[in-house]
Amino acid sequence: MSRMNASNRRGPFRPGDRVQLTDPKGRQYTISLAVDGHFHSTRGSFDHGMLLGKEEGTVIETAEGRSFLALRPLVSDYVLSMPRGATVIYPKDAGQIVHMADVFPGARAFEAGLGSGALTLSLLAAIGPEGHLTSAELRPEFAEIAQANVESWYGASELPWTVEIGDGADVLAGLEAGSLDHVLLDMLAPWDMIGAAAQALRPGGVVLAYVATTTQMSRFVEELRASEGFTEPQASETLVRTWHLEGLAVRPDHRMVAHTGFLVLARRMAAGSRVLETARRPAKLAYSDAQPWQAEDFAERTISPKKLRKVRRDVARRADVEATGTTRPGPRGKEIRARIDAEAAAAQASKAEERLPRSVPDGPSGTDRGRPDETRREEP
Repeated sequence: MSRMNASNRRGPFRPGDRVQLTDPKGRQYTISLAVDGHFHSTRGSFDHGMLLGKEEGTVIETAEGRSFLALRPLVSDYVLSMPRGATVIYPKDAGQIVHMADVFPGARAFEAGLGSGALTLSLLAAIGPEGHLTSAELRPEFAEIAQANVESWYGASELPWTVEIGDGADVLAGLEAGSLDHVLLDMLAPWDMIGAAAQALRPGGVVLAYVATTTQMSRFVEELRASEGFTEPQASETLVRTWHLEGLAVRPDHRMVAHTGFLVLARRMAAGSRVLETARRPAKLAYSDAQPWQAEDFAERTISPKKLRKVRRDVARRADVEATGTTRPGPRGKEIRARIDAEAAAAQASKAEERLPRSVPDGPSGTDRGRPDETRREEP
């Protein structure tokens, strides 16, 4: 197995390289360099050729007298700028997941909810070429986008990664018992995976869920406790606040990335061992009757079919630019357009079939096919 390709992260800018441009006001733009490419914005424009062969950290001047700093984006920059179908796990949470769950080189990990591939980038970097990551995703369109984002970041590398389309619980149940070090869940109802996670994790293995609401967090924690197969769960959230730095005017920025999600972590108990009883005094009404769980009340934000098609075309176009170094249409874009057209034709055929009238048995005389019974009046 070849190691993850690092050559696309070093050296002068080449056709197909991803570049992050920053203007004097801090606005950032991410482009893929092409020999015939042209960058245009309200802040200035220039031909990509001005950057080809230049080193990172170069500042270029446009014909309008505007300046742009050119650097390769860091993974945190890439995650926030890459095309997305599902909402991404923010870098602040991905970093916490890797460290809290102790995702080590050579680890065997599983993630349910591939999304747009944001967490996958960090997990693959952490497990290295000797580990293995299995990702499960219900929606094939999301898996397509996530795979394109991961391949774009790592380049022409043979990744220790398997993507399975289908229900995460079914995929996890199909893995060898005790074969995993980590089970990472980014889904609406992670408690549905507890049984399968207990079967697949080795003793001491980690289960970690990323959830958006306190209701989800509470239910997942109580279901973990009820399973009696995991240690006492721990929960946390991460807030990141940037600072304004100018001489002695040092103060917090007025805006910050606050709540994005909660992390809940527990570890697999050894077979036959009982969970330690935690000495705690529950608050009054802590275990009173809770409101019934309604999945639709906490549904994830959906993406429109039109936006999803655009994102799929964007990642395909980016792959062609990175492969050829030009903006001319390439095989990946043609493949995705053909696939989208085939899906649209299949959906249209399905709708046409639904609109077909249902067949009605012939009447006694065979002359009133498809009509409701009527009381006929005789002519006087």
